[in-house]
Amino acid sequence: MLNVFEQPWTLVGAAVLVLFGLLTFRSFMPEKRRPWQWLLPLAVAALGFGLDALVQTDIERIDALIKTGADAVRRADFTAIASIIAEDYSDSVNAGKADLIRRVRGRLARPIVEKIRRTGRLVELSSPAAKVTLFAKVTFTDDSFVARDYKKWILVKLRLYLRKDPARGWLINRVEILEIDKQPVNWRAI
Repeated sequence: MLNVFEQPWTLVGAAVLVLFGLLTFRSFMPEKRRPWQWLLPLAVAALGFGLDALVQTDIERIDALIKTGADAVRRADFTAIASIIAEDYSDSVNAGKADLIRRVRGRLARPIVEKIRRTGRLVELSSPAAKVTLFAKVTFTDDSFVARDYKKWILVKLRLYLRKDPARGWLINRVEILEIDKQPVNWRAI
C-alpha cells in the first residue's frame, strides 16, 4: 500500500474516485444535489497534500540527510559534513569521525565537486537503523585534479549505514564505497 505520508498522490487518486462517485450520485439523485458536495473531492485532495506537508517520515528525513551531505561535499563545508556524522563513526579505513573528517579535508582542500546528482537509492529501514545504497553521478569542477587527471564526472555507488539518534535524528554511522564507474573499489583505493 502506498504511504499517504510520503506522497499525496494516493489521496489525490482517491479524490478522483470520490468525484466520480459524486457525479454518479448527483446524476441518479438530482433532488439531493447540494453545492457543498463539490467540496468533498477537494477536501480529500487537500488532506493528501496536507498530510504530506505536515508529517515527515523516516524516508523523507533520510533523503534530507543525503541532500545535506551532498550539498556539504559540493561546498567543501566540513562543519556541515561533521554535523551529519555520528560520534561513534567507523569504517574499513577510518577509525572514527575525526579520521574521516581529516581524510575529507585532505581530498576537498577546496571545492572540487560541481554537482552531485542522485540517480537512485535503495533503503532498508529497521528503525533505529537503516542501510542506504546510494547511486550518484558526481561532476567535478574543470580546474579540479580529478577532472584534469581522470575525467569530468564519475558514477559512484555507496552504502551508508545510518543510526537514529533521539536528539539529532538520523546520522551516518558508517560509509562504504562500493563502486566507481561500475568498477568495485573500497576506501583504500581512494
